[in-house]
Amino acid sequence: MATEFTVRGSHLAYQQPERGTVRATLSFQGPALPPVYERVVRDLEAVKTSVAALHDPERGPVTWWSTKHVRTWAERPWNQDGKQLPLVHHASVGVEVKFRDFAALGAWVGQHVAATAGFSLDGVVWALTEQHRIELERTVRSRAVQDAARRAQEYADALDLGTVRAVAVADAGMLSPGLHPAGGGGPAPYQRMAAMAKDSAGGAELELSPEDIEVSADVDARFVVD
Repeated sequence: MATEFTVRGSHLAYQQPERGTVRATLSFQGPALPPVYERVVRDLEAVKTSVAALHDPERGPVTWWSTKHVRTWAERPWNQDGKQLPLVHHASVGVEVKFRDFAALGAWVGQHVAATAGFSLDGVVWALTEQHRIELERTVRSRAVQDAARRAQEYADALDLGTVRAVAVADAGMLSPGLHPAGGGGPAPYQRMAAMAKDSAGGAELELSPEDIEVSADVDARFVVD
């Protein structure tokens, strides 16, 4: 009669990011739309010129970038006494710039924070390249399966039953009919958003040091000893 073991294997790995994507917004506001719109367009052209000088898809320091369409809207704000104030016009546009050179990323951000009045930094997404993401996914899942096999063999050894044999391996939570992968199963997202903070004067500060990306995998497996 066979003895069955059902176990969960896990593996956790850390990888230094290889790309950093800056997400920024150019915005301006004022009592009339034309100067507000023109100011944002002018700032956008300055940003695009600085990015174009760094852009090289193969060698970087910028490997990819994009801009969205300029968005405009208007509102009538209220003061603290409940009185409606004159119309205020807004214009803004989003920009994303992907760097492979993190020193260049910091220098570019610092340049525009200091010189472009309407430039605000929304965050930096640290990520892996597609090729290394796939390789890391494969490695982490393989190690999780090995961990499951080790656990099952330890149970069998404790009972002095001999060598275990795998009969089923699945993503965490899927060994039983009708179940779905557990919320924590599978590799974690291969990117991390940098955190924003506020300084004492109310200005935005951004930690530009890349953080290691955590990648994990959980698998369920069933083993038997004949």
